[in-house]
Amino acid sequence: MQAPKKGNIFIISAASGTGKTTLVSHLLKNNADLRVSISHTTRPPREGEQNGVHYHFVPKAEFESLIAQQAFLEHANVFGNYYGTSIAGVNDLSAQGYDVILEIDVQGAEQVRQALPEACSIFILPPSLDILAGRLKGRGTDSEEVIHTRLAEARREIEQAAHFDYIVVNDDLDKAEADLLHIINARRLQKAAQQAFLAKLLENS
Repeated sequence: MQAPKKGNIFIISAASGTGKTTLVSHLLKNNADLRVSISHTTRPPREGEQNGVHYHFVPKAEFESLIAQQAFLEHANVFGNYYGTSIAGVNDLSAQGYDVILEIDVQGAEQVRQALPEACSIFILPPSLDILAGRLKGRGTDSEEVIHTRLAEARREIEQAAHFDYIVVNDDLDKAEADLLHIINARRLQKAAQQAFLAKLLENS
């Protein structure tokens, strides 16, 4: 049996409150050939989150041991908690033929772009900073001080959008999802991705 074609790597980043997680969830629900890499983190689980499903929740000492073992494709300290993407986890999904989404922040995205220059990077923008502020406040989970800090950080993150391959504005969820899928399909149809099929076609002609 022929081994499956190695999957593409897609980096998806956004400022907090932009709707990235909801967008990625919709993509995964509607496209069986996509998988999201499950990150490791040292932050405690939020209500409803499951270990191994939403994140791999690990103690700080274990995370730092994995850093020492160079087990992460990228890792970062965000608001006092570590987050990281396992090299083994990404390679395993890609080897099975799945296109892999790395749902990570801009710090992690920069590390992945350097390690995997062939990865496709996509930044999700809010329609405006005012709407972003309203979304953060609407969560009802953070204090005014925390919201102010997150908005300041969001502006710094949005400035990094210029370094990404594609930019999608999340004003309408269905349209933003369609835009993401167009990007993913375009990457699948690039010459490099289709090279194996082309060679096989010519070989059998």
